[in-house]
Amino acid sequence: MKKIHKFESNGKFIVLDIFSGSIFVVDELTYSMIDYYNNGVDYILEKLPEYDENTIREVYGELKRLVEDGCLFSDEVDAEDIKYNRENIIKAMCLHVSHDCDLRCKYCFAGQGDFSGERSLMNVETGKKALDFLVENSGNRRNLEVDFFGGEPLLNFEVVKELTFYGKELNKKHNKNIRFTITTNGLRLDDDKIDFINEHMSNVVMSLDGRREVNDLMRPTVNNKGSYDIIVPKFKKLIAKRGDKDYYVRGTFTSNNLDFSKDALEFYNLGFKKVSIEPVVTEEKEPYALKEEHLDAILKEYEEFSKLYKDINEKDDFLFFHFVIDLNDGPCLAKRSVGCGAGAEYISVTPEGDIYPCHQFVGDEKFIMGNLNEGILKSELREVFKSSNVFTKEDCRDCWAKFYCSGGCHANAYYNNGTITKPYKLGCEMEKKRLELSLSLLDTEEGEN
Repeated sequence: MKKIHKFESNGKFIVLDIFSGSIFVVDELTYSMIDYYNNGVDYILEKLPEYDENTIREVYGELKRLVEDGCLFSDEVDAEDIKYNRENIIKAMCLHVSHDCDLRCKYCFAGQGDFSGERSLMNVETGKKALDFLVENSGNRRNLEVDFFGGEPLLNFEVVKELTFYGKELNKKHNKNIRFTITTNGLRLDDDKIDFINEHMSNVVMSLDGRREVNDLMRPTVNNKGSYDIIVPKFKKLIAKRGDKDYYVRGTFTSNNLDFSKDALEFYNLGFKKVSIEPVVTEEKEPYALKEEHLDAILKEYEEFSKLYKDINEKDDFLFFHFVIDLNDGPCLAKRSVGCGAGAEYISVTPEGDIYPCHQFVGDEKFIMGNLNEGILKSELREVFKSSNVFTKEDCRDCWAKFYCSGGCHANAYYNNGTITKPYKLGCEMEKKRLELSLSLLDTEEGEN
C-alpha cells in the first residue's frame, strides 16, 4: 500500500506521509532522494551524482530520523483499529421544513423542491418530534447540529422560528447545545428574516451560482425570470449585518461555466469573503453535465485560480472552501475514514417524518431508514453506511487522499455507480487536485510538518 505522496505545486516541493499525516515542504534534493530512500544512501549517491556527497549523506540522516520517529514511511493503520459509532449516536440532522421552492434550478437534485413527490411543508408538531428524536438519540454528546433545509426553508419560516425556540428549550432541559443553520436561495429574505437568522443561526449557507449570466441561466424563478438581481442585494445586506458570525455563499459550476474561477472572483468583488463553488453532479445526458472530457480543463482552472487566490489573500481575507485545510484541529482517524457520517451520525427528516441517510437520498424509497414515530427500522441499511469507509472501498485503499476526502460522497457514488462503495471517479480527481493546491497554499517553510 502506498505510504507517501509527493508533488510540486505553486512553486513548492511537498511530501505527504499518508498514515501519520505529516507534511513536509522540502528542497529539490530531498524531494528527489525520497524516491530512493529505501535503497540506501550508496544507491542514492549513484542515482544523483550531480549532488555533493556530504550533502546527500546529511539529508539521508535527516530522513532516517523522520522514519525512526514515525513521521515518514509510517506504519499503515489497521482497519480493525477503527471503532466508529458503535452506540449509533446521532449528532446532526438535515430538517426538511419545506418540500417546495420558489426557484426552478435546472440541476436541482431535489426535483426543484418537491423531491419527486408532493409539494409540502413541515408542521410544527413533526419538527418538534424531529428535534426530540435527535436529542433522544444523541447519547452523551452535547454539541448537535440542525440545518433547516428545503426546497426553500424561507417558505415555512414561521415553523423555522418556532422550532428554533423549541430547540433552545431542549438545550436547557437536556444540557445540549443545538447549533442551527439554514440553507437558503435568499429570494424571500427581508429585514425581519435577516435579523432572526443573524441572531439565531450559527451558520447560513446562501445559494448563488456566480456571475449574473451563469446564475440566471441555471437558477430562474418560477416565472422563468433571472434571480441574480433580486437575490444579491439581499445577501449583501445579510452579510453586512452578520458581523463575525459564520456564513458562506455557495456557487456551482457545470459544463457551461468551466471558467468558474470568474464566479469565485465575482463573489469576492461583491464583498462575499467566505465562498465555495461546487461541481454539479448529474446524469451525463444533461447538456450541462460535467464529463470526463472536461476534467483537464477543470483541473487547470483550479490550478490557475489557486495563484489568484494566493495573491488576493496576501492583501485581504478571502476564504475559498476547497482551498482551506485544517491540519491542527481536524477530526480523528475514525471520522476521517468514514466522512460525513450519512446514515449513521447524520440523518435527514422529511416533512412527513420519514428518515433518510442524507438529503440527497430523499425521495428514493429504497433509502427510507424509518420514521419519527417508530425510529430506525432498517438497521441493516444503517450498518451498510457505517461500514462504508476508505478501508472497505476498493478504489480508496491505495489512494493517497483517502484520509482527507474520506471516500467521497455516498450519494454521488450511488447515483453514478449504483453503489455507495465505489466512489464517483470525476469527483475523486477534482478532490485530489484541490487537496494538493490546499497543501501548497499553506503558510509553511521548508521542513515543516
